[in-house]
Parts: sequence; structure tokens; C-alpha cells
Amino acid sequence: MRRSTLAALTLTALSLPFAPAHSEPRIAENPAFTYADLTSLTEASDVVVDVEVAAATKLKGAMAAGVPAGHQRFYLQGRTGALLGGKSGVPAMVSWLADVPLDSANRAPKLKKARLLLYADLVPDRPGELRLAAPYGQLWWSPDMDAKTRGILRELSAADAPPHITRVGNAFNVPGSLPGESETQIFLGTDDGRPVSLSVLRRPGEPPRWAVALGEMVDDSARPPAADSLLWYRLACSLPPALPEGSTADLGPNEAEAARADYHVVIAGLRPCTRNFPAR
Repeated sequence: MRRSTLAALTLTALSLPFAPAHSEPRIAENPAFTYADLTSLTEASDVVVDVEVAAATKLKGAMAAGVPAGHQRFYLQGRTGALLGGKSGVPAMVSWLADVPLDSANRAPKLKKARLLLYADLVPDRPGELRLAAPYGQLWWSPDMDAKTRGILRELSAADAPPHITRVGNAFNVPGSLPGESETQIFLGTDDGRPVSLSVLRRPGEPPRWAVALGEMVDDSARPPAADSLLWYRLACSLPPALPEGSTADLGPNEAEAARADYHVVIAGLRPCTRNFPAR
């Protein structure tokens, strides 16, 4: 290896931060990724790239500082097969660092010619250099993971993509004219100020029906979000498990209790935001 190339590797290895061992740096096994994991990782990345590894160089000494036990740090170079999505393009050849888990015999997997998906950030002023957006931002490519990631990217880039939920606002509960009939509406705060609200309708002899509306008005077209959709992710992974006390400050005791019960209907209907990796 030429001295200039080695110097460049050293500079790269020492300047790109890696998370400590408790963050589990590794090539993650794809089945471990839930929809919430993949959406969080995709949204946190500058680019998502399909690459074929052209060269994998083991790093040692100072260039492998902080590598967790049972892992080997690699400097990887790869050919760009496809840019699934990103804030800008990437060149035909890219490079990055990764801590790779070793097997029971203390051996690293074969990486050369491996096809990977990289969820990465661009390194400023270093064209072609990438930094994994998370320690687990390097996945084995598969048709399923490719399709799921492309679907998430389409939703994220849509003009009507749902906003981030930042807080639970005021709740209102209106009893109906019949016993057991009522309607609750709960307003949500968002990062861009767009209105989002939850509604729960109760009628005698029927299970409660809830819906989410992205707009000022709630009409009959409002429905719960589809499972494993961006709107589901925004709600399930952002809403607190119980209605905040401040949301019912303007309600009487009976209406406040009804609003809390209806909020629980929404949370139960969403199902848990399951993660196997830290949120980004």
C-alpha cells in the first residue's frame, strides 16, 4: 500500500467517530430490523446506497481504537450499484468504515464482492467518503430490504408526507344524545405546524371507532393509519402511552375521564412501536 494511501486511511479512521460498544456496531442481520428501526435509520441518513464491496482492508492499532470485543474494523471501498435515495448523488466508487462482528471462530465474514445497503451520511469536503448514519447502518442487501427501504423513501419524499408529532395538545369530549354515545377529538402538535388530530367515536352497542385526520376538518374519510406506514410510525413512535394531564385541563371530570379512555383506544389500536435498535 502506498504511503499516501495509508496516510489517507489513517486520517479517515481517526476522524470518523464510532459509537461505543454498547451501541452494537455491526453488520446487522436484516430480519432483526422492525419497520420502526428501518424508518428511523432511513430518515436519519443523507443517502441510502446499494454497493458491491470492491476492497476490504482490516484496520489495526490507532485506526481501530474503540472497536468492541468480537468485532473487526474495516476500511471498505465499493462500487455504487444504485442510489436508492438521498440529499445528493454519490460517485461510482465510495469508501466507509465499519465494525464487523466476528464469528465463533473469531473470523470476519467475507466482504469482498458482498452486496450491501449503506445508510450513510456524506462526509463534508471529502467526495466519495461516507459515514454510516448509525453503527448498524450497513445491511446485507436483499430484495425485501431493498423494496422496504424504497417504499419508506417514497413516503418520506411525498409532498403530503405526515409531519413529525411533537406534542399532544388539547382534548375535547362531547357526550351524545344517547347513553354511551360520545365523540372525543385530540389535537396534536407538529414540527411544521400542520394540523393533525385524533378522533374517537362511540355509539351504543358498537366498539369505539378511531381515526386520524391530517387537516383542519375531520370527515367520514378519516381512518386509522395503515400498519407499517409512515403515518403509523409518526404516531406509534411519538405518542406517549397516556394522555397528558394538560390536555384535559379545560374539561370537567367526566369528560376528562372519557377523553383518557378514548386516547387509550387509539394507543391500543396503533400497537407498540417495536425497536431492536436505538432510535436515531
